[in-house]
Amino acid sequence: MLKATDIDDYIALAASEALEKLHEIRAIIAKAAPKASECISYSIPAFRQNRVLVYFAGYKKHIGFYPTSSGIRVFAKQLAKYKSSKGAVQFPLDEPLPAKLISDIVKHRVKEDAAEKELLASPKVDWTAGLSAPARRALSAAGIKTAKQLAKYSEADILKLHGIGPTAIPRLKAALKEEGLTFKK
Repeated sequence: MLKATDIDDYIALAASEALEKLHEIRAIIAKAAPKASECISYSIPAFRQNRVLVYFAGYKKHIGFYPTSSGIRVFAKQLAKYKSSKGAVQFPLDEPLPAKLISDIVKHRVKEDAAEKELLASPKVDWTAGLSAPARRALSAAGIKTAKQLAKYSEADILKLHGIGPTAIPRLKAALKEEGLTFKK
């Protein structure tokens, strides 16, 4: 199978049943994230700013939309009618694309991306030193930018975040202790 080098190539190679919806979702995403650039990542179309915001793909019966786990989690109620998983949702080709919902999810991801960039660039991130990049991204995606904000969560809540593993907990406890705080009981 030929590999696409850009989104135009991808659409040209896609299942004919999905062509119209691929053009439509591309336009929705581009409008919702006007500063994002297009790319191919993991062999499918994606839009990125600092990091990839969302991915999408065309299949014979659905459009796959991949807004990361936070995009699915934050919009779980609105996505309930669609087949979905931790980081993906399927929009059937025989139904209209939920343009407003897709746009809202993309705008959410743009805000997360900007917050993550700010967090990683900020000199105030010392409390996250020693954490892996996925752990820092997970905290950022959850809106946790300070130890004080972290203290509002229980250890179990933090472990539910995608990207946080058990090895992060001792470092987070130490960061809380340095501020005279603890995890919520």
